[in-house]
Amino acid sequence: MPRRYGPYGGSFVPETLVPALTELEAAWRSARRDPAFRRELARLSSTLGGRPTPLYFARRLTERGGGAQIWLKREDLLHTGAHKFNNALGQGLLTRRMGKPRLIAETGAGQHGVATAMIGSALGLETEVYMGEVDIERQRPNVDRMRLLGARVIPVRSGRRTLKDAINAALRDWITNVRTTHYLLGSAVGPHPYPALVADFQSVIGREIRQQSRRAFGRLPDLAVACVGGGSNAIGTFRPLLRTDVELLGVEAGGRPGSNGAASLSAGRPGILHGSFSYVLQDADGQIADTESISAGLDYPGVGPEHAWLKDTGRARYVAVADRDALRAFHWLARDEGILPALEPSHALYAALREARRRPRTQHIVVTLSGRGDKDLAVVLRASR
Repeated sequence: MPRRYGPYGGSFVPETLVPALTELEAAWRSARRDPAFRRELARLSSTLGGRPTPLYFARRLTERGGGAQIWLKREDLLHTGAHKFNNALGQGLLTRRMGKPRLIAETGAGQHGVATAMIGSALGLETEVYMGEVDIERQRPNVDRMRLLGARVIPVRSGRRTLKDAINAALRDWITNVRTTHYLLGSAVGPHPYPALVADFQSVIGREIRQQSRRAFGRLPDLAVACVGGGSNAIGTFRPLLRTDVELLGVEAGGRPGSNGAASLSAGRPGILHGSFSYVLQDADGQIADTESISAGLDYPGVGPEHAWLKDTGRARYVAVADRDALRAFHWLARDEGILPALEPSHALYAALREARRRPRTQHIVVTLSGRGDKDLAVVLRASR
């Protein structure tokens, strides 16, 4: 597990958390070598999660683009409706392996909270989820799901009352209850070993893309596209493709015209946030800047350190897509393919269609459809009036 990606990553945390992070890294290193752990992870990924998820040819969306073929990696069909299941299952099994009875998590769009609540229920772990009040209001269906699954949802009323503030609250809880509690961090951010750990559990996405692309069209795709907030579905898509010739495109939230949205890689600069050194949206004095996005899951002022390194080295490109364009892509996929995407991957869909128009019909683009859109219907309907 790399502690750093070039200059990025590291672990900038209070001393009280160092033993817990060391314990977590040791547990994961041990689990990776344990055939019984790997079998249980694979069994539950299949029987509870529904893996492998299919690779789908979006024929009518491809016709709309008029260029390269567009294929969708259907993580929206995974149990709980998003890629968040992959990481929640892995860390849930590690929590049980460490003998800790309690899980806490943060959530923005609510998908990670739902996945954590489900895993907590399935594994018999007490579960509490921190969620900003703003996100609670715009993601009410997922709040109801978490509660029905037995989790306690704790509103966060500080700061902007969104994802960043939920992470702050969860970290404070963990510092207080570190002996009995595991913090199931939902994205590839935070102090080591979380970025590497989350990327490892999410890499099942990219591994399946490699296998399924060869079966579907005889080779790897020319371009892989994924949305980037903290960056877990994107790094899960990209990491197994890093040593290939596949182009990689990460798509951030551009927000409304005239704003930086939540595009840390496009508009931020290196700094420390939540225990890690990476690209961060900040003002001239180094204070964390406010963010805004129509998508709760992308509304975060930082990004995983591996993405920062991929940007600097040029191995991946990163662009920002505005709210209005993500909404357009949402409606395109709904009307062309009968699929309601979450607003997070709608950003990636717009960028993918833009790329497809510039490329010949012989090329193949795979977009990771990281979640389904039922959680976003109220937001979409309000914005579409």
